[in-house]
Amino acid sequence: MQMTPMTRIAVAFTALGLLAACEKHDATAGQAASALNNIASQTSQKFDQAASYVGQKVDAAKQSAQQGVDSAGSMPDISASGVAATARSNFDNAASATNAAINNAASATGAGLQSAGRKLQEWSAQSGASNAQAGAANPSTESSGTRTEMDK
Repeated sequence: MQMTPMTRIAVAFTALGLLAACEKHDATAGQAASALNNIASQTSQKFDQAASYVGQKVDAAKQSAQQGVDSAGSMPDISASGVAATARSNFDNAASATNAAINNAASATGAGLQSAGRKLQEWSAQSGASNAQAGAANPSTESSGTRTEMDK
């Protein structure tokens, strides 16, 4: 025979009440009934507390779910002019970011070219000075010395 959990709890408390009443040697039937009534009352209070707690949690879950449904139920304003304005704004932002990136790249490229130009001028000046000294010492090796310096 299967018993529900509530029936099992009630039987267990009844048995405990009977044992507690019988343990006293001078216990009367009235005292046993009183003990059983106390246990039943306490059990009922505990079940009421548990039911109240579960009820509160169910109500909170229902309220939360209802709020989710309410907020999801409101549709955003979608119109052709709204979509066009958003697209235009996104396009303007993308164009501005692209322009800034191009300006940064051009600036960095210009600075790099200036640096390379200065180094090339310095190398050319050094190469010309060394070639002039080498040419004064040996005029036939001037062109081969320049070629060797440039190959480096």
